[in-house]
Amino acid sequence: MPASAPARAPHLVIPFAGRATPGCRAALAQLKLPNLERLLARLAPAQEDAQDESTLSPPHKRALAAARGLPTVDGLIPWAALEARELGLPPASPDQGWGLMTLCHWQVGIDDVALGDPEQLDISAAESAALLDALRPFFVEDGIEVYATPEPGRWLARSALLDGLATASIDRAVGHPISEWSPLTEASRPLRRLQNEMQMLLYTHAVNDARTERRVPPINSFWLSGTGVLPADFAGTVVAPEVDSRLRTPALRDDAPGWSEAWQALDAQRIAPLLADSERGAAVRLTLCGDRAAKTFVPREGGGLAAFARRLFERPPAVAEVLGAL
Repeated sequence: MPASAPARAPHLVIPFAGRATPGCRAALAQLKLPNLERLLARLAPAQEDAQDESTLSPPHKRALAAARGLPTVDGLIPWAALEARELGLPPASPDQGWGLMTLCHWQVGIDDVALGDPEQLDISAAESAALLDALRPFFVEDGIEVYATPEPGRWLARSALLDGLATASIDRAVGHPISEWSPLTEASRPLRRLQNEMQMLLYTHAVNDARTERRVPPINSFWLSGTGVLPADFAGTVVAPEVDSRLRTPALRDDAPGWSEAWQALDAQRIAPLLADSERGAAVRLTLCGDRAAKTFVPREGGGLAAFARRLFERPPAVAEVLGAL
């Protein structure tokens, strides 16, 4: 009987583990995460990717890209090209690029237009298909081929307009004025015009009439992200780490009680099993991501009595300090 392959060491990535917004930062001082504290005492920092809050690609997107072996050029991590390849779509020509179009709600205010969180729209498959049928002719006129994905409200676009066009992650832009994260440049002008045309077309679409009757936000635009070129030698065999995104929604809302509650649930439900794996000798990896940085922790070198003595006499890293530095 052939020997079985060794089990893959767990690697957990936690986006929004730290947050620089006032509510979440204030909540850090009161946050009690005993399992995370014990796990960090067993691990050592191995990698840190520190940028600033102005990057188009947030730390968790860069960390996931690095784990998958993708390029991490800011605003040009090729998530759309990777998904297109995984779905078996026709490849882009050398002068074309891929992008991810996410249906969204632009919140029109007195002074600006802000991006609502697309994950809160609850778009059905029927709504997504109906809107794609209505909008596809307009995309084709601008040389954009659009394909549905298995997830309603997410389309893949292929066009020469997307070649080399850097775009901001939705997780950067939610709740902020559109102009901050999608500035009007010469390269983006055709897409901005298309977004404006789409707003007018969707205003009276039957899908939005029905959504208005249900008292849910209308779908009135799309957000473009995930542009970038997939390397020709990308093997596509790297297993992606596990991602726990339960902190995302309260973090984006700066909902301090909700963020704290989500962290406590994560500590009990996901960090505790990871700690148990570590105590059994598994080479677990933990990547904590915030607004500015991602930090990966791995097992400390050495073991036995020396490792026990080190954990006994060293001061464990304070959770608030670790998360506050992200």
